[in-house]
Amino acid sequence: MLSVPEAGERVQRTCSLTDGVSRLRYVSGARQEALERMGIVRVRDLFLHLPHRYLDFSTVVPIARAQLGQDATIVGAVDRVQKKRPRPRMQIVEVSLLDPTGVLMVSFFRQPWVADQLHQGDRVAVSGKVEFSYGFRRMSSPFFEVLGAGEDSSNYARVLPVHPVTEGLSVSWARRIVSEALASRGDVCDPVPASLVSGHNLMTLARALREVHFPRTLATAERARRRLAYDELLCLQLTLLTRQRMELTGVQPQRHVTDGPCLKALLDAMPFSLTDEQRTATRQILDDMASPHVMNRLLLGDVGTGKTAVAACAIACVADTGTQACVMAPTSVLASQYAAKLGPLFDRAHIGWALVTGSTPAAERARTAELLRQGQLDCLFGTTAVLSDDLEFCDLTLVVIDEQHRFGVAQRTALRRKGPGADLLAMTATPIPRTLALSLYGDIECSRIAHRPRPGAGVTTKVVASENVDLAFGAIRDACAQGHQAYVICPLVDETDDGSQLDDVPQRNLSNAKRVHAAVTTAQDLQRNALKGLHVEVLTGRMTPAQKDDVMARFRDGSIDVLVSTTVVEVGVDVPNATAMLVYDADRFGLATLHQLRGRVGRGDHAGVVYLECAAKKQSPARTRLAALEQTSDGFVLAELDLKLRREGEVLGYRQHGGVSLRISDLANDADLVEYAHADARRIAQDDPALSSDEHRALALECRDRFGAYFEEVEHA
Repeated sequence: MLSVPEAGERVQRTCSLTDGVSRLRYVSGARQEALERMGIVRVRDLFLHLPHRYLDFSTVVPIARAQLGQDATIVGAVDRVQKKRPRPRMQIVEVSLLDPTGVLMVSFFRQPWVADQLHQGDRVAVSGKVEFSYGFRRMSSPFFEVLGAGEDSSNYARVLPVHPVTEGLSVSWARRIVSEALASRGDVCDPVPASLVSGHNLMTLARALREVHFPRTLATAERARRRLAYDELLCLQLTLLTRQRMELTGVQPQRHVTDGPCLKALLDAMPFSLTDEQRTATRQILDDMASPHVMNRLLLGDVGTGKTAVAACAIACVADTGTQACVMAPTSVLASQYAAKLGPLFDRAHIGWALVTGSTPAAERARTAELLRQGQLDCLFGTTAVLSDDLEFCDLTLVVIDEQHRFGVAQRTALRRKGPGADLLAMTATPIPRTLALSLYGDIECSRIAHRPRPGAGVTTKVVASENVDLAFGAIRDACAQGHQAYVICPLVDETDDGSQLDDVPQRNLSNAKRVHAAVTTAQDLQRNALKGLHVEVLTGRMTPAQKDDVMARFRDGSIDVLVSTTVVEVGVDVPNATAMLVYDADRFGLATLHQLRGRVGRGDHAGVVYLECAAKKQSPARTRLAALEQTSDGFVLAELDLKLRREGEVLGYRQHGGVSLRISDLANDADLVEYAHADARRIAQDDPALSSDEHRALALECRDRFGAYFEEVEHA
């Protein structure tokens, strides 16, 4: 047990975490500016600035025993330091390192300052991959550390953290600053209840901070990271649940009629029967809508699994209740497609509907607004245009949001505020792993449809090198000769775009292709050369809604042979006659995006073929990643793999749309922590919704500190 003075000191240290980093020893001037450029403004920011790797100096090997092709740590004495310039713009510092067993040649490329840091006689520890050439073992640009005076390798044996740094802050200075901060302020109070910490066999927060920055072993470093990851996940889950409570405070839910004539008429009008999975999802949704609580449900379904039919049943129940529904889609193309698909069915079921996009004529929009205000429309389809002040609902009780991660929190909240207490049905065709669904949508119940009711003729996926792209052109020509159509997908809109801004995957996973294809110039080139004689047109997100609608209408009716597009066609576009696709620079897209794109072909009675063009070599990481698409068509399997290869925000692209990024958690490997945090947050929110008890007050402050943007968007929406 802590004494009262000790407890007081710990509380004081905890409060000091909000102090500016300038209050820390060694932090001023250029070092303070460097820290602030990395977003490290307060002491707590520094504590959560974790090492991005560790050097295991605890096991040092002699030069002669270092395994070729393997990483190793070697301690030796500097014998000679030489500067070389083999080419005008190439600078190399070559260091000869000796130990009793041999010589290691260490080369530093384009790092001339190393020559000023290493001197003959210095004892140095180096860590990197050992190679062999020209008669010597060698390392290229390894991490190195000069040992202190009189310090031998046995005293130096430890795990050394390597923190991310920037200009004006070296790795050694970052380590020194963190060490000083931990010594003076690291013994902090733990905001997570002790029962949860012990129940999951986690470290205390104070110990985790010490071990994650200065671990005794690599194993303890990972245990410490897991503790901090749990905190992050728990705070996110509690934030989501608290945000939901804030959004629904004071609202009166609508208990919908779920067995009325409109629903029966709609089911009779459908040209097919719902599958077992669709019926299960529909029942879950209708049960929520009939309950005295506001529905918050996410409908997950791979490409072509029939989510639209399930949503239509929910809308029919709204019509039976005498209230209104709104369907918001991310693009005018998709919103128009909803209207085209469901409109005729709604007409037969006597469900009034209208469509509003950015291209809707003013007079038609005004008529729609009047009908909506008078309650004569049961359902409104649209894009973010439905958020406009001129569109007022008489009684909005169901909000359907397609591809909800493409909208910001403020946009989703603004739509729900047009109908306080409205049920929410969010849908996504982007396959989402369970861990990602729990972490991003922890406040939402999930329904899932895994199988297509009409599988279609199927799709064959082939990865081709740039020099073999003629194979794709041949397939496109053959498809068009048989009366079918094709897509060509490009990462950029036009040549003036900066490709680095549109990459869907980290730079390290990209090929070294110099040219990134742009839709506008590619369409012109194909029309003149490879696809001459075919009707080629362009579709991009920069076109006006009217232009996009016109192009898609002509592509659907078959007057366009080849549609050259960006990923604006990724979701929901349904042209069953399209059977071929070429994706240029495929290594610039994530697996989930590519899976969505290939879902645009092979949707009808004729098989589809997709060519993924990539300039990377066969054994490269980029080609290995794309090969997974050749081997499986299961979107959820690909989603799991995508999550292992990329950060969660890159998988969904939600960073630009009001979401947050997890800094510490690794959703691919922390599945158990996600489950723990989800269950723990539910229990806490049920017992103490406002987190106002003494046990949870510190946790509430931690949630707001980490994810305050969520609260602010809801409060200001």
